[in-house]
Amino acid sequence: MVIIMKSDASQENISGVIKAISDAGLEGKIMEGSQQKIIGVIGDKTKLASVAIDALPGVESSVAISRSYKLASREFHPKSSVIDVGGVKIGGDEPVVMAGPCAVESREQLFEAADIVKSGGAQFLRGGAYKPRTSPYSFQGLEIVGLKYLAEARERTGLKIVTEVTTVDGIAPVAEYADMLQIGARNMQNFGLLKEVGKCGKPILLKRGLAATIDEWLNAAEYIMNEGNPDVVLCERGIRTYETYTRNTLDLSAVAAIKHLSHLPIIVDPSHGTGKWRMVKPMAFAAIAAGADGLMTEVHPNPAKALSDGPQSLTPENYLELMSGVKKLSKFLHDENLFSYEE
Repeated sequence: MVIIMKSDASQENISGVIKAISDAGLEGKIMEGSQQKIIGVIGDKTKLASVAIDALPGVESSVAISRSYKLASREFHPKSSVIDVGGVKIGGDEPVVMAGPCAVESREQLFEAADIVKSGGAQFLRGGAYKPRTSPYSFQGLEIVGLKYLAEARERTGLKIVTEVTTVDGIAPVAEYADMLQIGARNMQNFGLLKEVGKCGKPILLKRGLAATIDEWLNAAEYIMNEGNPDVVLCERGIRTYETYTRNTLDLSAVAAIKHLSHLPIIVDPSHGTGKWRMVKPMAFAAIAAGADGLMTEVHPNPAKALSDGPQSLTPENYLELMSGVKKLSKFLHDENLFSYEE
């Protein structure tokens, strides 16, 4: 259930509603709207059967929500959310691009990649300091040293940093150095990790799991948001199907589905979604055309020598070409005002 407060509702009115919810043994979450406040009721709403919610001072109306994910639902928050990461707004008028190498391999490699990313106009530098790999013998990342290199690269370029956190113990060091914490596909349903990043005070990029349904994905976001962190951005990165030509099957229909079901921003990762650098550009364009709020792409100074995901990484030249096309396509879509997911 969500309780929509009147635009002129006082803080006393809001506190009264929260108290009524609490007295019934439930929890109330406040979300700020542009014109009014909305209170989400978490728990079994049948406990409120004896409470005349709509009669409480300051209440405009109450609406039942059928989704298991309450806070992430567009029913709860009809207006699309814009997540502000140190001044970079994800979900606004312009697509946000996160680009960089799959893994931080060395200081020199990262700085070269950061300069390339900056020159193309991306706002975030991505790079893994902790690398959960399928094989235990594959390169696992530079860990804390890699985080320090990322922080140095931010100082040099002004780019925001997004990097993956893989364990609960790793949250504190990653949060110390990164502007945004990424939950990778393999950890999408690591509920203990989701709960803890919900308490870290940093925006979270939540990738879709290897075979996760959209419902499961949004419920994973709910775990984070239920801990008090509303700053969640979703990332479609392909799901596992019977197709073997591509690394994964990039589900671009998820963009339209998420925009309908949720107020959270969504970006697309065509690098992991296809596993082939030649397919990154057309799938990136398709993602923007579908209404995605941004992209995550892998860029390496020399993909042939990359320690991780070389076949799907763009060369500097291909990256710059991609960014030029993304800017043109985004401008066209914005000028024509072709998308409006808010009903």
